Amino acid sequence: MSKRNKRRTMSEINVVPYVDVMLVLLIIFMATTPLMTEGVDVELPQADARPIDADEVEQAEPLIVSINANGEYFLNQSDQPDQPVSGEFIKRRAAATLAFEPKTKVLAATPD
Repeated sequence: MSKRNKRRTMSEINVVPYVDVMLVLLIIFMATTPLMTEGVDVELPQADARPIDADEVEQAEPLIVSINANGEYFLNQSDQPDQPVSGEFIKRRAAATLAFEPKTKVLAATPD
């Protein structure tokens, strides 16, 4: 046998060209990114509501009235918040709470 037959073929991938292409693309993207300052004009809707002040929320717990699918009322500031209450009870409790702390938020919640 001759020496030519003992030589093995090389089965490795030469990654140098891939690295060169990657570096060229990186330079192209770095050069063109600052030039792309054109954007899309978006017309956002205007809201009349103002943001909730965090200090007001921390001062007083809001009065939350919930109504379930059966039409029963629940109040978070009652003795048993998971038990239904009457509309008259809600009126009295809301009047007393707002007389004591006029800035108390009154919120209504319904089931999803």
